[in-house]
Amino acid sequence: MDAVTTTPGAEFARALAEKNFERIVELLDPEVDFRGMTPSRAWEASDPDGVVGDVLTEWFEEPNEILALESVAAEPFADVERVGYRFRVRNPDGVFLVDQQAYVASRDGRITWMRVLCSGFRPIDPSD
Repeated sequence: MDAVTTTPGAEFARALAEKNFERIVELLDPEVDFRGMTPSRAWEASDPDGVVGDVLTEWFEEPNEILALESVAAEPFADVERVGYRFRVRNPDGVFLVDQQAYVASRDGRITWMRVLCSGFRPIDPSD
């Protein structure tokens, strides 16, 4: 895993890798403005429960097992944080990499605005 300072976006990536949805709720502002795009659709939520229940648990539903947080990198970009992170995921169809790029605005350590672009599940050789 890449060395990263602790930022709201990097903490979000770490919590998602662990499927620690309680921690994600703590990181999100009660009125978070969340939008995400996966290869098949666009997603929106306006509160932490919606982000978790309507988006993230759909993206990484059972039986998708996140095996590892392969990398995470965060840096300032204009008035937001850019964070990129990659997971190794296993499910009955095989082993995959999932790459996400996010832009995050935060206030007092809580994410108020987030845009995420997801690569989808990209197949890899399990021995990689």
